[in-house]
Amino acid sequence: MTGGLPMVSDEEADVVVIGSGMGGLAAARTIAQFGGKRVLVLEQHYTLGGMTHEFSRAGRYRFGTGLHYMSASAGPFLGFMTDGRAQLSPLPDEYDALHFPGFDFAVPATKERFRDRLKDRFPAESEAIDRFFRTTRWAMAGLTARNVFASFPAGVRKAGAPVIERLFPSTFRSLRDQVSRSFRDPQLRAVLAARWGLYGTPPASSAFGYHAAVPLTFFMEGTAHPVGGPQELNRVVLEILQRYGVVLRSRQRVHEVVVEGGKVVGVDVEDSGTGRRYRVRTDTVVSAAGVRNTYALIGKSHELAELPEERSAVMLFLGLDRSPAEFGLRGENHWFMPDLDEHDGVPRPPGDGTLYVSFASLNNPAARFHTVELLELVDPKVVDQWRGTPGNERPDSYRKFKDELTGRLIARLEERWPGFRETIAFAELATPLSFETYQHSVRGSFYGLAATPQRLRSARAGCRTPVKGLFVAGQDAWGSGVVGALAGGLMAANAVLKPRQLGTMWQAIRSGGAARDPAVPWEGYLRVAHIEVLTPTVRRVRFEPLDGNTMPFSFTAGQYVKVHLPVAVEPIERSYSICSSPGESGFVEIAVKHEPDGLGSGFLHEELEVGLALRASGPHGEFTWEPGSEEGTADLLLLIAGGVGITPLMSVLLAAADAGHTGRIVLLASFRTEDEVVFGPEITALRARLPGLEVSIFVTEREGRIGLDELRPHAGPQTRVHLCGPAPMMQDLIGRLTELGVPREAVHTEAFVSGRSKETRRERAHAIAVAAAAAGVTEFMIGTVGGAPAFPCSPGQSVLDAANAVGVALPQSCGEGACGTCRVRVVSGAYETDDRGMFSADELAAGWRLACQTLPTGDLVIGQ
Repeated sequence: MTGGLPMVSDEEADVVVIGSGMGGLAAARTIAQFGGKRVLVLEQHYTLGGMTHEFSRAGRYRFGTGLHYMSASAGPFLGFMTDGRAQLSPLPDEYDALHFPGFDFAVPATKERFRDRLKDRFPAESEAIDRFFRTTRWAMAGLTARNVFASFPAGVRKAGAPVIERLFPSTFRSLRDQVSRSFRDPQLRAVLAARWGLYGTPPASSAFGYHAAVPLTFFMEGTAHPVGGPQELNRVVLEILQRYGVVLRSRQRVHEVVVEGGKVVGVDVEDSGTGRRYRVRTDTVVSAAGVRNTYALIGKSHELAELPEERSAVMLFLGLDRSPAEFGLRGENHWFMPDLDEHDGVPRPPGDGTLYVSFASLNNPAARFHTVELLELVDPKVVDQWRGTPGNERPDSYRKFKDELTGRLIARLEERWPGFRETIAFAELATPLSFETYQHSVRGSFYGLAATPQRLRSARAGCRTPVKGLFVAGQDAWGSGVVGALAGGLMAANAVLKPRQLGTMWQAIRSGGAARDPAVPWEGYLRVAHIEVLTPTVRRVRFEPLDGNTMPFSFTAGQYVKVHLPVAVEPIERSYSICSSPGESGFVEIAVKHEPDGLGSGFLHEELEVGLALRASGPHGEFTWEPGSEEGTADLLLLIAGGVGITPLMSVLLAAADAGHTGRIVLLASFRTEDEVVFGPEITALRARLPGLEVSIFVTEREGRIGLDELRPHAGPQTRVHLCGPAPMMQDLIGRLTELGVPREAVHTEAFVSGRSKETRRERAHAIAVAAAAAGVTEFMIGTVGGAPAFPCSPGQSVLDAANAVGVALPQSCGEGACGTCRVRVVSGAYETDDRGMFSADELAAGWRLACQTLPTGDLVIGQ
């Protein structure tokens, strides 16, 4: 126990991971996946993801907290963690612009071009440059060897450490020492020693191995930014972890790692949201909270006294009302160095030191609003006078400090790009106190342990600890940055797993993670390539792959895509039928009607711009037709559309035309007014390609709706029908088709889904849950016809969600009431529902409902 606080509950886990940064999540996944362990991740922050999470301000600006750019290749580690789903947008070829007093230098992609540019600029040191890059490779190899040995048991580490230092002396030299040995020209030294801010330790004290690894190796093949922002990586990784049964909890503060007899026996935790205190019994703990925090949790902070203090940072987050491209910026990073040599002994005042500036919004095609992030590494002592005061009670002097520092940083931008100040609509400064609060790092350390020779020589700086069952993951177990933290998590797993499990793990990592299941819809970002006005209320939107090549998925005519629309800070998801041909591999198209007060359609009509990337998934839906699918079962394919319900039917017609279909197809399409008739030119063109196509267009304000007389010539026992339109129209026509002898199983339906359908269902679900709680009801039971076991349904759950929760198989596809797949018959019981227009009046009277829309208000009995 800690501080005498009583434990009010007790639980168990095979492995507890402290911290949900990329290192902790990497350890959690590998240990769960390859060790078969029950893994519990405890995060002190209210948001999971560590430095990959983002925050929003002013209802429009999104800012990353730690990941600004990365290698252009996701690499095997990140490829594994995201199962190859990471989408990266490349930065400009000259991705780092270095600004020194009196001269600038642009760093190009690829080590070969960087070396050639250095030789062109400093021809007198050409041979020295070649020698330096050979030394860089050797120093990088030394760092890798040291870190791998650090994951081995104590005896191996102790024997191997001096051997590694003898073999790789450049790894352990200071950066300043190495460039001074290598070059005479002070400007060349400055260029090659620059960008130490990528790992946080200045040249006089940093180990050259870290500099060789990060700016001179990892970033040398070009750089990139995650499409969708750093949080997109976080979202994908968390989704995958849940697949492996990893339990993730936020707002959990670990007070102590409990040790008995030199072994881990548990962790004492406080739920900061509820105040609940509990102990998790476990014999294995992986701490991704940093070495200093980890040793504090076992009462051994004094064992780290030989390690130098780390630097913290100030970060300025700016939201702009115009694009930085107006100043000639293309998305490259800018480094402002106040002199040619950073002096450890004489630190500059905050705001005057080495400054890093990034333009994430120019590199993220999914960003709607422009942002800039400035980072300066500082001594954590600059905020000592305010340390220990609550965030909402800090004195005016702290606010003055922040305001003055913000002004100095903006002035440096203004000096470089006159007029830049006028574009700033929002500014917020984070100080070391911010990182202490949100990152829970010791004195606001930004990169973990200082990247010094002392760290390389320390037995405490790595994934092993002197306590059996306690391991360290994250940046302190390997190196700086998100990918460095990820590698540290793999090192921790390397120490935890059994030898026979490690072979499987490393083989999977080399292969880049699990292959995509073709039965699962693809999910990722697509770029808006074209927007076309079809009618005053309907727009066609074309999406293409980010790389402009082949679409990442294929689809069947009649299917739809789900699109996440950034209408606010949090996106909304909407489903839209595909109207393009399944044979088109370079893009997909949707047609969207602008609905009054429609949040999604309003964005697509009023705010969407070509070039924006939107997250989408697909294909979805069972409202499908393939050429030849009706042979032997239907003489006629009857397509009936109401308004923009013609969208999926256009894909059917295009598929038929591409396949050279010669059978009879009848299209009956109704529109309220002449102005609303959509796809007129396309239908005319299809008539020439489909000899069996008959088309009848109905303008309802003039000719009325499609009725029995219009259906009679085409409907019969051998007719296959695809019907899509407004709910009242569909309900009426399903009944009419039944009267005319069309088998019910031959009528395929898809309904419009209101933009507020999910929200409305959530509101009804909330009301049902509140009413049940007031009545003391905790669950309803859903029985099934035929004697199958009944299953529970929590108040507010839909029948479909309740069935899925317990593994009861029900047919399903969209979950939104659009596709009509999850048809069930309610035999008895009370419920609320929305039928979505998927049934005729007779079917509704017989109890047919959509399981995804049906919310029990009492016990139910259902059949199929």
